[in-house]
Amino acid sequence: MIRLDDRLAAVASFVRTDRRICDVGTDHALLPCFLCEQGARDVIASDVNEMPLEAARANVEKYGFSDRIRLIRSDGLADIPPCDDVIVAGMGGELIARIVGGCTFVTADTRFILQPMTRAEHLRRFLYANGFEITEEKGAYSAGKAYTVVLAVYTGEKREISDEFAYFGKCGDPRYIKKVNGQLEKLGRSDPSLLSIIRKEQP
Repeated sequence: MIRLDDRLAAVASFVRTDRRICDVGTDHALLPCFLCEQGARDVIASDVNEMPLEAARANVEKYGFSDRIRLIRSDGLADIPPCDDVIVAGMGGELIARIVGGCTFVTADTRFILQPMTRAEHLRRFLYANGFEITEEKGAYSAGKAYTVVLAVYTGEKREISDEFAYFGKCGDPRYIKKVNGQLEKLGRSDPSLLSIIRKEQP
């Protein structure tokens, strides 16, 4: 049985296992293997570099999912066939935005499960400026750090979002709020307007 940390478990909780799934930047492919344990039968594990794919291949064979997981070397989604659920986790928000922006198979049913390590505010602004909507966010806490996992869909409606939404999104996890407040306090030294959106932390 594969165990995921809280961050990847939160990512997995948004994935529909009865659809075609792609995990971009799969690293060791533990997430795709876990999803197969949960019933997924059509998963693509991709990475831009060959070395992570070799580690992924070893795990796919170890857990016996070679018939369900395809390994594809790809820069983002450039060489990925149409998928229903696209996972981009463990990268900076700017890189995730670039990968999502390069997707050529977006439909109203395509779901993007995104987990930015940094610059989540950039990712949220990009999503809304390019016709996506965040339907849900879930907080996660792993290795002493707080994260958010974003579930986004394409609506075609492009709009601007407030600074407050850019920084906090729909994540109400107190640990994540505390983390963002700390970032805003630092940024507020050069841009005092950001101090006004600091939230009162939940108990």
